Amino acid sequence: METLHHSVLTCPRSARGYFNSSSNVTFGSQGSKLQRSTKSNLKYPILFAKLQESDSFESKSGKSYQDSLDANIQKCGRNFSIQESSKRQNQSDLNEEEGSNALSLSSKNFCEYSLNYDVWLGKLQAIYLHVLAAEHWNASRLDKCNRTYLESATNLIHYLAVNSLDANELNEDLYSAGLLNLEHAKFHVLASITSGIRLLENLQTNLSDKNQKTCPLVITDHDNAQGNKNSTDFSISSMKKRASINIAALFGPAQDEKTVNIMVTVGREAIENETLLPELVKAGANVVRINCAHDDPTIWSEIIRLAKHSSQMLEKPCRILMDLAGPKLRTGPMNPGPPVMKLSPRKDAKGDVVFPAQVWLSCPGCGPPTPSAVDATLFVERERFLKEIEIGTVLKFVDSRGKRRSLKVSTRLSTLSGYGFIAECSRTSYVGAGTKLCIEGKKGKSFTGEVVNVPTKDQFIRVRVGDLLTIIREPNLSTIGSNAYDAARITCNSARLFDSVKPGDPIAFDDGRIWGVVQGTSIHEIVVMITRASPKGSKLGSEKSINIPKSEIHFEGLTSKDLVDLEFVAANADMVGISFIRDVHDMEIVLQELKNRKLKDLGIVLKIETHSGFDSLPLLLLQAMQSPNPLGVMIARGDLAVECGWDRMASIQDEILSICNAAHVPVIWATQVLHSLTKKGIPTRSEITDVASGMRASCIMLNKGKYIVEAVSTLKTMLDNRSTVKTMKNLMKPLFPTS
Repeated sequence: METLHHSVLTCPRSARGYFNSSSNVTFGSQGSKLQRSTKSNLKYPILFAKLQESDSFESKSGKSYQDSLDANIQKCGRNFSIQESSKRQNQSDLNEEEGSNALSLSSKNFCEYSLNYDVWLGKLQAIYLHVLAAEHWNASRLDKCNRTYLESATNLIHYLAVNSLDANELNEDLYSAGLLNLEHAKFHVLASITSGIRLLENLQTNLSDKNQKTCPLVITDHDNAQGNKNSTDFSISSMKKRASINIAALFGPAQDEKTVNIMVTVGREAIENETLLPELVKAGANVVRINCAHDDPTIWSEIIRLAKHSSQMLEKPCRILMDLAGPKLRTGPMNPGPPVMKLSPRKDAKGDVVFPAQVWLSCPGCGPPTPSAVDATLFVERERFLKEIEIGTVLKFVDSRGKRRSLKVSTRLSTLSGYGFIAECSRTSYVGAGTKLCIEGKKGKSFTGEVVNVPTKDQFIRVRVGDLLTIIREPNLSTIGSNAYDAARITCNSARLFDSVKPGDPIAFDDGRIWGVVQGTSIHEIVVMITRASPKGSKLGSEKSINIPKSEIHFEGLTSKDLVDLEFVAANADMVGISFIRDVHDMEIVLQELKNRKLKDLGIVLKIETHSGFDSLPLLLLQAMQSPNPLGVMIARGDLAVECGWDRMASIQDEILSICNAAHVPVIWATQVLHSLTKKGIPTRSEITDVASGMRASCIMLNKGKYIVEAVSTLKTMLDNRSTVKTMKNLMKPLFPTS
């Protein structure tokens, strides 16, 4: 299995006597490079170290780190051989005797258990020393951390140190004996190791002769330094409390037993339908996300106003996250389509109408109470016209094709913004801006209303496998047409794209739905051969993502647009999402910009969506912890899967969760969660399983869709069911005979 290379953290040579014989961990005399065994499971970071000649580490006993370690290993080695004891461990078993001796141990097995405890204790002591040394050699990084994050940053260093070693066999032995599971010690590494050592020492005292037990290790008591105001508490309870504090700092105090927050992405549709945000907050959403890559400050201001108003009216907390667009490559704009809306009744296999199209009819700004219950929304300019409508009224019109059609009003509903009607359309129709609706009134008098505010239809091109697609640099609108290559054309005004790609580079569009290979490049054009698309062709429209996973394209940390948007974010949002963050330099720029604006309370969400961002995650966290700002991480699985590969996505998201748990940093589980439910109203089984995996995070994010309210309600129900404590009495009947 491929080894993941991650952050560069200084760490000394350690645990040499126990791990270099059975694993791939190697140590040099001065510079140390810890490597994971390729036979082990995929682990998070590899630690690199360079020991300076002036570096030293003194324990409480006055001995250096290496002297303490070597002495401990030497004393342990006097009594047993690690390889021999491992063989004995695999062969040892409990003697089965009859009667009262059935559960007793023979003297031979008694000694073998004692030897096993000696081996485990010696290895665990070596890990303990290795962890302390890693902390010491990264003292300069820890000194720069804000006091708020000192314990969390130190625990992160401890976690990275343990995971640099191939301790799988030891962990399996300890777990099988019911003593310790290092995999579950992410939140409190040092406390767990210390507890394991003390437990093994007690067991060794009870099972073995005093002359044969391993020499006790002097354990540095980190969490009980009395009278030191700068002392740190690494106890299990303190570490868990610190994680909860960090979550509350970013998302606000928990309001109920639900420990996972619900985030929803909203856009212009929240303004067109004023009931949407109140329904989302009522359904359980407590974070609203706005993507600064779309819309403008006017739209953002109105969304935030509606969100805060809904929060106050419903007395439910709701925080605002605004994602900076970042240096993401996107397709450019296309010629706007016609302002036409299609009304489509549902038909059976024979073409007969089984359910007419449901149309919401109202004045501008008054959306339907339940958006998912209607197929289309038509706004009529004249309010007087609406007053003439009653249940059963037939509205006649001529659609955009010149076809005579009609709408029959079936229901009248009141909303927060007024009232409207639901009308049924039994024949396919195309309604455009300016379409006139007529009512045949009493005494032959007719009333006419004009349809307004019909959105333009999104344009797109359709590409198939084998097609040529040309990306042009000019900012003019792209058209569906032909050029010298007889290829469809799209635009991208990013100079970085044209300066970085070369023939043979793979390229992906729309979060990996379309793939191609670069065939040729020039200053103004890139020609792509489509290699993967839907059998019937895939749609590619404007503002869709472009990824070049294998290109060495250079991105700036914050774009000029990001800096302008940051001013708005600082005045209106609770959190800012940093898109496409890649390395420590990017993080330094972000912190400096926040410091210049004195935004120490603004939450920072690092969006991990590139391979370099994933590799640099530990260093990014340590750098971010130099600021007091609340901190979080978003697993942006859309771009991340394209950048790192679909086959690695499951392992990568688990690794991000693990490293953030060790750093006590809340995680947002994002991209295509309950996607089918949000778009079509019915979830897939794999989506439900994905939600179950996402419950390990601190927040789950849903993207916008027609059935977004139902999706939020479903997600909240799943979270509530998980948090409900059920006793075994409620789960199953006792397996006892009835009287």
